[in-house]
Amino acid sequence: MDAHLFDWLNLVLRWAHMIVGIAWIGASFYFIWLDNHLHKPLDPADEARGIGGEVWAVHGGGFYVARKFRVAPERLPPELHWFKWEAYTTLITGFFLLCLVYYYGAEIALIDPAVRALDKPTAIAIGLGFIVGGWVIYDALCKSAFGDDPLVLGGLVALLSAVAAFALCHLFSGRGAFIHFGAMLGTIMVLNVYFVIIPGQAELVRAKEEGRPVDPKYGLMGRQRSVHNTFFTLPVLFTMIANHYAGVTAHEWNWVLLILISLAGGLVRLWFVERHKGAGNPLTLGSGLVVLGLAAILALPRNEPGGSGPASFAEVAEIVKARCASCHALKPTQENIAAPPKGILLENEAQIRSQAVSLYQQSAATRAMPPGNMTEMTEPERRLIARWFRGGTP
Repeated sequence: MDAHLFDWLNLVLRWAHMIVGIAWIGASFYFIWLDNHLHKPLDPADEARGIGGEVWAVHGGGFYVARKFRVAPERLPPELHWFKWEAYTTLITGFFLLCLVYYYGAEIALIDPAVRALDKPTAIAIGLGFIVGGWVIYDALCKSAFGDDPLVLGGLVALLSAVAAFALCHLFSGRGAFIHFGAMLGTIMVLNVYFVIIPGQAELVRAKEEGRPVDPKYGLMGRQRSVHNTFFTLPVLFTMIANHYAGVTAHEWNWVLLILISLAGGLVRLWFVERHKGAGNPLTLGSGLVVLGLAAILALPRNEPGGSGPASFAEVAEIVKARCASCHALKPTQENIAAPPKGILLENEAQIRSQAVSLYQQSAATRAMPPGNMTEMTEPERRLIARWFRGGTP
């Protein structure tokens, strides 16, 4: 594929995924907030006609009131707004983006020979297997006897998520593992909407139209999946930005960091839900921040022996020319690279010295670059860059 076309497809898909994702998560957060802020109707007549709660708000120069019926109105309006395509389009755009960046470019973004020597078809099959298999196992657990106990089910889902994090980080590059963990949880969230939540709402509408009682199981199943989606949200959002932080994704304990940060996200989200109900426990928020702090401590860079004495700039320049400049050049020669990543150029002494910190962090401290080690930078070369940096970049 032409590098320019690849860049533009990447840009458009990433932009679209972000837009629809914000719409979906924003609507989800709003309705959780709305449910938790409902109060008794101010007008007794509203309560008499079945209004269970209402929220008054001011926004954008206007006053709004949102009301929720205890069961349903006497007559349904001709048009009901359904919140579903925000979720569906998030999955669709995310899948195409995953295919473009991590499957088409698997040799760079997904496969790391230092982690596991996989060929491209095998790596793609494993990635899809985790995404599809994650949903199948999760859905089966929810429908099993374990689904009757929220704590047991939650514990099993958390355990299986941790196992998936461990396995993915021992199969793929760090960034490939993190994005597949997020894609697995994100797919579960969307399929919860498609297979459980929306069908339950459709049954509610049909029952009202046909004048029959609604089976309470639909509401119970929908609530169960909605609660899970709430706790998955922040971990999924984290994995979407994680590839910008090689100190986490490329760390030797990246699977532990992924678990800890996901746990912290779940605890912080729990605190927000509690707070919206007027009963936020500071211990919940504090626990999340402590877990996040533990992750930050664990991610501290390692101090490895780098040999005796500082290295010379000439030695570093040769390494950069051989291993980095094929991408970080005004006219990159690396396949599918149309422009230097992040606009960083490494073609002359001034450019290399200006990026000394990033060069050390990306190639020596985290070993995140080159991606997938596609230019085969050696360990002695990484140690030499570390010696040059620690020696004051002479």
